[in-house]
Amino acid sequence: MRSSVPVSPAGPAATREPAHHAARALFPALRESAPVYLDSASTTQKPQAVIDAVNGYHSARTANAGRGTYPWASGLTRRIEEVRARMAAFIGAEPDEVVFTGGSTAALNAVALAWGLTNLRDGDEILYSPRDHASNVYPWRQLAGLLRGFGRTIRLVPYRVTALGEADLEDVAARVGPRTRLIAASHLHHVFGALTTLEELRGQLDPGIALCFDCSQSGGHLPVRVGELDADFAVFSAHKMFGAPGTGVLYCRRRRHAELVPFLPGGNSAVSLGESGLIAGPMPQLLEGGTPNIPGILALGAALEVLDDLGLDTIAEHNRALTQRLLTGLREVPGLELLPGPGYAPCETGYGTLSFTLAGISATDAGFVLSELGYLVRTGAHCVPGEGSGDEDSVRVSTHIYNSFDEIDRFTECVATIAEEVS
Repeated sequence: MRSSVPVSPAGPAATREPAHHAARALFPALRESAPVYLDSASTTQKPQAVIDAVNGYHSARTANAGRGTYPWASGLTRRIEEVRARMAAFIGAEPDEVVFTGGSTAALNAVALAWGLTNLRDGDEILYSPRDHASNVYPWRQLAGLLRGFGRTIRLVPYRVTALGEADLEDVAARVGPRTRLIAASHLHHVFGALTTLEELRGQLDPGIALCFDCSQSGGHLPVRVGELDADFAVFSAHKMFGAPGTGVLYCRRRRHAELVPFLPGGNSAVSLGESGLIAGPMPQLLEGGTPNIPGILALGAALEVLDDLGLDTIAEHNRALTQRLLTGLREVPGLELLPGPGYAPCETGYGTLSFTLAGISATDAGFVLSELGYLVRTGAHCVPGEGSGDEDSVRVSTHIYNSFDEIDRFTECVATIAEEVS
């Protein structure tokens, strides 16, 4: 459901612009003649340090980690564990709680297979939002299908989203029951740009209920502390935080380790063969079967260094200011409607992502015209499964530290011109 565009004026944040020029220089793809990149929710631009990390692995001392005692191999093993420790510190976790995966989609499927498949019983329930990313919907549906094959039926209980784009916590609380075993939530929504922490439900939830957060959009955009979220599981996508595609992180809280089974058994998966089958070994290797994406992990380490140098608070404040600037411009465009998100918040907020539709032109056509004019945005359903939500295709704008107020102003002027021509 969408509402009309609010007309509340933008406040002081709309006139401030943190310095971004030094940060922009770190990203070689953003040369002077480059289009205006406004699709960082899909993937972020890569700083030179990340590019160097990938190239460095392939061009010098290429080896496999955890497989040999010679210096090239042992050195890579040590470097991967250093990245693990850095990632753990980045989210407020312990190194043995950090699992490297093929991405956030792989990480969410790991939760379903390594935890859900053996811990859920007939009649248990998972709460989820059908308006979240497909990667936080389909694994639970797949899990329900797999369990039916074992004679167990679990219920997938959908909860609503508010006009602000956040999980409706009253609805969540009303749907929690004695058989609820997991609540899946998008920490920062990939379309609405709204933050959900479940914090208001603290003390109301049985501590046995596992909380699983999709932090694909929040990781690298704002400070994320898994302890403050009270998360049992949390997933991160490296390519959305300046890293390379094909690498992700699964945070598994220590109290859940004894409940996990290997979902990808094989080489390096920390299992042994017993008389009655596989015997699980220690975390995090338990969930890391096979050769890891070594250049991707090294690139993640370089990305974390860049993020630490820039400062997540600085990045978050810059994205908030850009969001408010976007809202100021887009509110003046006739025929434009905002999807749920920061445009409906009672205070100045925003995390660099918002979505809209424009009367008289489809989102796909609007995106094509914008790209021809030098503005790169995402259009479509944005990997939302739908399931009766009524959401239409939309234009999504997503910013990062390398975007400027000038780019935002030129973009909103361009949208206004398109609106005038199609009206």
